[in-house]
Order: sequence, then structure tokens, then C-alpha cells
Amino acid sequence: MMTSELVFVGLGLSGVDGMTVKALNALKECDKIYAEFYTSTLIGTSAEDLEKAIGKSIHVIYRQQVEESEDIIDDASKMRVGFITAGDTMLATTHVDLRIQAAECGIPVRTFHGISIFGACPTSLGLQPYKFGRTVTLPFLEAGYQPKSPYDNIKENHDRGLHTMILLDIRADELRYMTAHQALEWLIEGERKWNEGLITEKTLVCVASKVGSSEEKLSAGYPQDLLKHDLGAPLQTLVLPGNLHFMEAFALVRFAGAPKEIIKEDE
Repeated sequence: MMTSELVFVGLGLSGVDGMTVKALNALKECDKIYAEFYTSTLIGTSAEDLEKAIGKSIHVIYRQQVEESEDIIDDASKMRVGFITAGDTMLATTHVDLRIQAAECGIPVRTFHGISIFGACPTSLGLQPYKFGRTVTLPFLEAGYQPKSPYDNIKENHDRGLHTMILLDIRADELRYMTAHQALEWLIEGERKWNEGLITEKTLVCVASKVGSSEEKLSAGYPQDLLKHDLGAPLQTLVLPGNLHFMEAFALVRFAGAPKEIIKEDE
């Protein structure tokens, strides 16, 4: 008789070797494995790569199937089911809801956390994670519509001296990934519209590309300067720093090529 269980695994940011050994061993014991890569994409890795590493077939599904289909819960009530995502699988509300459904059905759950952009991006740049405010997502501009809420949330963090991590829109089903250049243009256009002083010629912006992979690229500078440079390839994350500790300023200069003038003379 098969064991009823739902095993959540965060695969980390890149490669088949980004997950923990415990997570890999747990997946090898699963009878069926589902993968969702809509919320975030595993850099440089395909489902076939994962199948070879785990030794199991993988059923790739989209977010709508996670939210509306009962297949995962039905299967987990009869067998050991793995549910894998990039990053840390419990950072998406959709996945938390799935975990709640399992608990309500009396299905045992195990969770194996993975490295996520929320920890890796700040530390790659040398920024202190506890100094970040609310995370913001920039959506693609559709038919010229540009919501003001991302701008307002970044400004609220900035006014409080907090850093803001800015996630860029992903349309995995269309293979569309917002680029850092598009995000910078989004912010500049927002400043033209709302003119509240968030984005100026001397606003420092950081770009982290493919964090956690061998292709990781870090950049920091002023908006118009960054638009002229190669900022790496998607997947990318922006950070708009707030008040910098002197160690953070040194780190951005050394790690991301930020202008040396951000290091104050008295520090």
C-alpha cells in the first residue's frame, strides 16, 4: 500500500544541484512529482535535467492547474507526491493554499526549503536584509496602462530609508521576462507621470541578474547610465536602496561597480 504524503521542495535558484541532499532523497522516494515554474524559473535547467537527476518523471503544470485542479490533492491522498518549484516553494500564496488543503484533508506534509531571491539578492549585493521594506513587483505595461501602486510602495520605503527589492514581471507561459532595461524605463516613465522625486539623475539603482548561477552579474549606478550598459540577461531583480550603511556602500562599489561617490568622505 502506498503512503499518502505531499512533499514540497524548493529547488533553489539554478541547476539540479541547488536543492539540499535531503530534498533530493525525498523526491527519489516519491511516486509522482509535479513541477510548477510559472511563479519563478529555475535558471539554466529543464524538466528533463531534473528527471535525470531525480530518476523520476516530472509533470509540469501551470499556476491555473495548481489553483483550480484537484489532481495534486487527489493523488497525494493515495500516494507520496512531490511538488517542486524554483526558489523556496512556500513563498507563493498559491503553494501555501495547497499546503492548507492537504492539512484539511489529513494528508501528511513535509517541506524542504530552498534558497530564494529574497535572501540571495540582498546578500549578493552586500546589503543588509533587515533594512528592506515591502517588496514590489513591476508589471508589464499593457495597452499603455501603468498602475501607480508600485511607484507609491517604493517611495514609501525610500521615504523611510528602507531598501526596496523590485521583482520583474514573468509570463512563463509566453516565455516573456521583463528586462532590467524595461524596468528602468518603467520607473523613469512613472517619474515623468507622477513627478514625486523618487527617480532622479542621482537615484542609485542596483540590478542583479541570474543570481545564484554561474552567470550572475551585479550592477549598480544611476538610471541613465545603467540604460547604456549590459546588465546581464533575465531573470533579473532590481533594488532601489534607501539609507546606506557605510559597509553597504563599500560593498556596492566593490561588488556591483557603483559610483565611488556614494561612499561618503567621513566614512
